[in-house]
Amino acid sequence: MSDVAEGPESRNLWDALRHNITISGRDPNKVLAGWVIAWVVFFTILFVLPRPEGLSDNGMAVLAVVVWASIMWVSEAMPVGITGISIPLLLIMTEGIPWANGKPPLVTVFAGFTRHVVWLCLFAFLVGAIMQLLKLDRRIALAVLDKIKASNVGRAIWGMFFVNIILAFLIPAANARAATLLPVVKGITALVGETKEAFEARKAIIIQSLVYGTMICGVFIMTAHLPNLIMVDIMARDNAYPINYLQWALLQFPYLGMFVITQWWVRYYFKTGGVNIAGGHEKIHAMHQELGPMTKAEWTLLGVFGFVALLFMMGKGSPLFELHKYQLGIIGLMGILILFTPGLFPFTWKQVQDRTIWGTFLLLGGAITMTAAMAKSGLATFLADQIHHVVHGMTWWSAVLVMMIGTHFIRIGMLSNVAAIAMLAPITFELGKQLGFHPVAFMLLVCDTDTFAYLLPTQITAAVIAYGSDEFTMTDYFRVGWVAVLIAILYGLLVMAPWYAFLGIPVWDPTAPWPF
Repeated sequence: MSDVAEGPESRNLWDALRHNITISGRDPNKVLAGWVIAWVVFFTILFVLPRPEGLSDNGMAVLAVVVWASIMWVSEAMPVGITGISIPLLLIMTEGIPWANGKPPLVTVFAGFTRHVVWLCLFAFLVGAIMQLLKLDRRIALAVLDKIKASNVGRAIWGMFFVNIILAFLIPAANARAATLLPVVKGITALVGETKEAFEARKAIIIQSLVYGTMICGVFIMTAHLPNLIMVDIMARDNAYPINYLQWALLQFPYLGMFVITQWWVRYYFKTGGVNIAGGHEKIHAMHQELGPMTKAEWTLLGVFGFVALLFMMGKGSPLFELHKYQLGIIGLMGILILFTPGLFPFTWKQVQDRTIWGTFLLLGGAITMTAAMAKSGLATFLADQIHHVVHGMTWWSAVLVMMIGTHFIRIGMLSNVAAIAMLAPITFELGKQLGFHPVAFMLLVCDTDTFAYLLPTQITAAVIAYGSDEFTMTDYFRVGWVAVLIAILYGLLVMAPWYAFLGIPVWDPTAPWPF
């Protein structure tokens, strides 16, 4: 009887809730507090706070939804995907998007789940799932390390950078790439040894390979980082600033150079010079050889992806060759159709779906819906007006700098890049217009720096995964990270802003014609 009395069934409701949350691997204090605060703030904004002058009733309702979603995302009170799919519901219930003739605006509030970039993302998710089933990710990583003859820490880190670039084409989310590479990187760190110098080198390998590398490469490839898709969707609305897969890569590829600078800084800070891998290149080569030759299924996946990637690059406005005029999402759906040709791969649908990050898919759809609602209701313009008073009269570089610094302060308490950009991108796009700057260049400079939130591991899911390796402390991460943040800010101002101007979208000239 005593065992029964102490079981979950005998607990009161409060203790049962805390017990269930703990079993799910989350902090019950944080989760319950976040859930309660989110709803209290939601109803307070809706029914208690006075509506600010200049903000419509619809905008006030959307503000309540935005704050609710932000608190839910930060506290992880609900799964991020459930929060994402709940955004359209709340927009209907609060009339954040006006009803027409007594009917809820279903088409409008679910538009985020029908935008073509969402289906582009799903194709990438499914490719990543099949690649993990084939263990092609591990083969790619070891093949690159073997090819460059990785025998010391510096070569290993550079090898993982090239692996990140390759996987950025195949695996869409930075957190998914970090999780994929974690076992490989852990295997490399195990070969470094356990001396004092080796432990410092292991920190450098983990942080640079799983965090800095994944985030820097993610900005370069449109499908490699979900915030990219949110910004692309904002740019393309009303066909104002359409951009394709290859054009995005051209616009953003100088960010890859930031890895050179962060690599120098990380190696200097952790003093990794001269630290070798036990067994040298021979050990890496042996690990690679153990995988055996490429299978037909692996070659098939690369072939399918290569074909679809070519279609991505040969769409409307392609500088290579304009083969078709379909949107990227339509090509993604074609790719999905090809992927599931009977007999192409030896996996069941359940095996594939179990490795597909559906929660992130729902998060993206909800985030795009939220950005559209912010624009449609006038909330983005209203918030941009408030910030406008702070940066009005500043030069373009000082306004960008203030916004970058402010972004990093805001991001200290947020885990999700997607959630942060869902709020930030529509505001900065409108603010750029109000300040007389090019809205695309201004939005990209401010929002891209959000990707490099390197102060705490709790700011980026990839960093949380890296922190789970137990190779470094919060203090280690912060001491190397604050300089990396400064590097990111200066890189945006001194490298990316001139590059955008060279391509034809100077941040200081809103009248510049769209070069793509």
